[in-house]
Amino acid sequence: MCRWAAYRGEAIYLEELVTSPAHSLIEQSHCATRAKTATNADGFGLAWYGDRPEPGRFRDVLPAWSDCNLKSLARQIRSPLFLAHVRAATHGATRRDNCHPFVNGNWSFMHNGQIDHFDRLRRPMETMLDDEHFHARAGTTDSELMFLLALQFGLRERPLEAMAEAVGFVEHMSRHLTGTARVRFTAAFSDGRTLYAVRYATDAQAPTLYAAPMGGKGGYCLVSEPLNDETDTWVEIPDGSAVILREDGLDAVAFEPDMAALDVNTQAAE
Repeated sequence: MCRWAAYRGEAIYLEELVTSPAHSLIEQSHCATRAKTATNADGFGLAWYGDRPEPGRFRDVLPAWSDCNLKSLARQIRSPLFLAHVRAATHGATRRDNCHPFVNGNWSFMHNGQIDHFDRLRRPMETMLDDEHFHARAGTTDSELMFLLALQFGLRERPLEAMAEAVGFVEHMSRHLTGTARVRFTAAFSDGRTLYAVRYATDAQAPTLYAAPMGGKGGYCLVSEPLNDETDTWVEIPDGSAVILREDGLDAVAFEPDMAALDVNTQAAE
């Protein structure tokens, strides 16, 4: 399982999540405490927003703890909204194109979890993509393909609804093709203004997600596991929830797959 951290609020240095805390993201890359595996050494990535609509991005295949460039960038870059990720590969080789976050236009996305039977589902998922989104795919992970599928379903106009349709489509196709479905999905995504996160699993065993205020004036960070031992600060986001972080603070709503358009989508994918 991967580990990630995201922030929205007043501009802060990336190091305040990535390198400085006692249980920073770099610390979690080799000593995660709330994941199946303690080591997340299959690459890392950053996506941050500044004066331009599109995010900056830096990714590499080195373990996060061994890359001096990551520490230097995190110390120098300030941003009001950023995503950071350390990878433990489940699908896709250890290469830069498979490292999160993934970016398309002004949207960024990162994920922790897995899609069972992905080898059977890859082609139906790809079939749903139009030429623009199909050719935007650079890597081989289930995560990037889920991001592109959500974009295809309207992520830009209705973010949570499109993500719910994407998850619902994958579950439905899995049951249709294999007789079973298991999706574990804890993801963060943003258009540079609003930060969204989803925690969901078909078997009620979604990867962890925590939130805590940070940076003042409504700022929050979202993390796979707390960055320190201040247990009163961190709130665990329940399974089956979505988080929306705007300028005025954090909202949480229920999240469940949307099966509304599945008949049409399934026929198109078969």
